[in-house]
Amino acid sequence: MTREATRTPSAAPPPAKPLTHRLWALPEVRWAAAALVLFALGGAAQLAGAPAPLWWALYLACYLAGGWEPALSGLRALRERTLDVDLLMIVAALGAAGIGQVFDGALLIVIFATSGALEAFATARTAESVRALLDLSPDRATRVGQDGNEETVDPARLRVGDLIRVRPGERIGADAVVVDGTSEVDQASITGEPLPVDRRPGDEVFAGTVNGTGALLARVHRPAGETVLARIVAQVEQASATKARTQLFIEKVEQRYSMGVVVATLALFTVPLMLGAALQPTLLRAMTFMIVASPCAVVLATMPPLLSAIALAGRHGVLVRSAVVMERLADIDAVAFDKTGTLTEGTPVVTAIHPVGPIHDEGGLLRLAAAAEAPSEHPLAAAVTAEARRRDLAFPAPRDFTATPGVGVVATVDGHRVRVGNPTLLDELPPSPEQDAVRTAIQAAQVGGRTAVVVVVDDAPAGVLTLTDRVRADAAHTVATLGTLTGRPPELLTGDNAAAGGRLAEDVGIRTVHAGLLPADKVDRVGALQADGRRVLLVGDGINDAPALAAADAGVAMGRRGSDLALQTADAVLIHDDLTALPAVLALARRARRIVVANLVIAGTFIAVLVTWDIVGHLPLPLGVAGHEGSTVIVGLNGLRLLRSAAWRRARDGR
Repeated sequence: MTREATRTPSAAPPPAKPLTHRLWALPEVRWAAAALVLFALGGAAQLAGAPAPLWWALYLACYLAGGWEPALSGLRALRERTLDVDLLMIVAALGAAGIGQVFDGALLIVIFATSGALEAFATARTAESVRALLDLSPDRATRVGQDGNEETVDPARLRVGDLIRVRPGERIGADAVVVDGTSEVDQASITGEPLPVDRRPGDEVFAGTVNGTGALLARVHRPAGETVLARIVAQVEQASATKARTQLFIEKVEQRYSMGVVVATLALFTVPLMLGAALQPTLLRAMTFMIVASPCAVVLATMPPLLSAIALAGRHGVLVRSAVVMERLADIDAVAFDKTGTLTEGTPVVTAIHPVGPIHDEGGLLRLAAAAEAPSEHPLAAAVTAEARRRDLAFPAPRDFTATPGVGVVATVDGHRVRVGNPTLLDELPPSPEQDAVRTAIQAAQVGGRTAVVVVVDDAPAGVLTLTDRVRADAAHTVATLGTLTGRPPELLTGDNAAAGGRLAEDVGIRTVHAGLLPADKVDRVGALQADGRRVLLVGDGINDAPALAAADAGVAMGRRGSDLALQTADAVLIHDDLTALPAVLALARRARRIVVANLVIAGTFIAVLVTWDIVGHLPLPLGVAGHEGSTVIVGLNGLRLLRSAAWRRARDGR
């Protein structure tokens, strides 16, 4: 058991800028906002009966503000012999203006400018997550020379074989092996273990983790670029970049759609001219075709249901980052959980008290232990004193308190010498029946994946306190619901030991457990599921979960306990740590996808009818515009149905 570890934070990071400030810092967002404002002003002027030149000027300014970037992007793609929907949108918008339908073109511009702004924000967020991870890297290390002299160096200058000294409270500067000293190290950022761990000669320590109260001398055994923390940085960056290329359905087919519309428009214009048709009606027919075939309704078929689902989930405590994420959540068919802080609360609690010897009362044993532990800042000490207060036990102030890193504490309580610490305290005592009883209780606790704290009073074993990380009340229900929803029971991926992982899995109904995992191992397990054809959702809260959160098809972080990096890397956040919202948001995403499909059918049907009418007959331009706008309104309103609270209740109830 570790003792007296004070979790010393590194220098506090600067406060995060408000979301509105970060959004406004992006030029794509500013241009999209300008286009939206100009479009609104143009529409207001047109409805108010203002002179046509005024609202035409406003609409054309909207074209310029929102269309220059897609136009530039489309021209670049054209230079590379590809055609995307951006360029088609610009041509359709210009064609609409050319035949007097400037409102339609401005609407297309606003939709695509807004989409581009959302994509820019997602890309910027990925960069922020990597920068936050780099903040964990130590900025200095103390190297010990062969003559014993010390020098402060940049950790990047350390070489394999160098000796480093780590003082209490410092971040460890490199992956190294302890050669002298004993301490506790908070490794939560790497392994996710809920408590600091003892580190003695021969044990490995990791760069970026925080030393406790003892001093360590360690020998570097990995170069700076190959530390576990450096690999986490690389994995987060690589996985995030890969996921950033994921596109919505309409973008996946834009090349073929764009080529088809352009070829058809050119054919409608050139073929009749070659056969002797008049220029003006031929141009009008071609422009009408481009208007009714434009992707406006198709874009609205996709975005409103997804954005409405995002808004609804947000009102019920789930922050979903983007429409792309909501689309991916609909495809999830495998779920993996982190353990500490995710399925558990991340705080140890006393679960059992085993008094032996002269103290036969649980309250008496707990009172002595709590009094001795009161001055300590260790998480286990806090759990012991909290349990005593919960039972309304009054304990006196101790005298002569001392703490030994990696062993425990000793204090005088009511005239008794009380020691509280790890099971090695028994090694100093002579054999006795009480000691045998204590060892039996210790073994039972450790087999069950729990932590055993030994209490010794006046050099005689007095009992054992058993502590564990409490399972969230809704964990078992969530695991069962997700198993039914995805058709595959969730898995447990934890950096904790196999015994602790197995006990937790048994409590919540998980059958597949992978324990003792480093961050890279979690990424490998996610990759193995994906290689098996699975769409993987990972749920975690710690820095050590960040690479796997980025690598998974969708990553969900716990909002209250989650580390800054996990929150920034994840695709969605459970703001209130309510696990029951997880299956609900998956069900909501699936319903949103069904509405998207229905909308695409509606939009496609309208486009097919109007295009056929224009080709084989004579589609009046006003009727074509009315049909085009009518389909846009229909699919838009259909998607907005997901804003109702009833949609969330249906998702939570599995309907």
